[in-house]
Amino acid sequence: MKKTVFFAILVVLLLLVPVTALHATPWALVLRNPATVTNYIQRIFGLTLFTLLFVQLMLGAFMDKFTKRLGGWVFNYHVIEGVTIYTIAFLHALSFMVFNHFIGSGWNPYFVFIDICLLCQTPIDYYYTLGRISFWLLSITVFAGIFRNATPWLKKNWRKLHVINYAVFLIVGAHGFLIGTDFRVQPFYSFAIIAYAIVTGVIVFIEIPRLYKNYINWVKG
Repeated sequence: MKKTVFFAILVVLLLLVPVTALHATPWALVLRNPATVTNYIQRIFGLTLFTLLFVQLMLGAFMDKFTKRLGGWVFNYHVIEGVTIYTIAFLHALSFMVFNHFIGSGWNPYFVFIDICLLCQTPIDYYYTLGRISFWLLSITVFAGIFRNATPWLKKNWRKLHVINYAVFLIVGAHGFLIGTDFRVQPFYSFAIIAYAIVTGVIVFIEIPRLYKNYINWVKG
């Protein structure tokens, strides 16, 4: 029963994605040409990524409690969801590259995945840079989890690297709010604000004290 409730909540959260996307852009506008279809798919990936990242962070922050209440399958789901999130992040970026092709900008994977700027020419270049940074930070945490048994150091420290996911979530949220329209459309807008507040609370009241405690223990030897 508890497992059913968990997945029911997950489905409700994921349903916010198509509802919001359709609210923002009616089908008649989506189906105008390949560029608008690709852009719509890209937006779906972006909203889904944010949603699953939120769930992933909540599971990670309270894994012991979720495992005790729901069972050991939660950890396995957590690992599978991590790989799913990374796949969606990659497809989000890939669909942006396809969109650029359809609007006449050509195929440019360097621009999509790598072209990070510190002194950007326009604000939108900074917004794109946020997306690229979040993708590579996410790559670190996902591959640390996948190859956690590859080396003794990773086996010992891979969980610590997952704190980077909080930065990924905050950056993805900023990227979405600044460059997208769907994040400012209901019902996703309300969910995003609430999710941001919850994650910020977890960072301030759980993760920062935990990191400080680990630091003190490390200093003491």
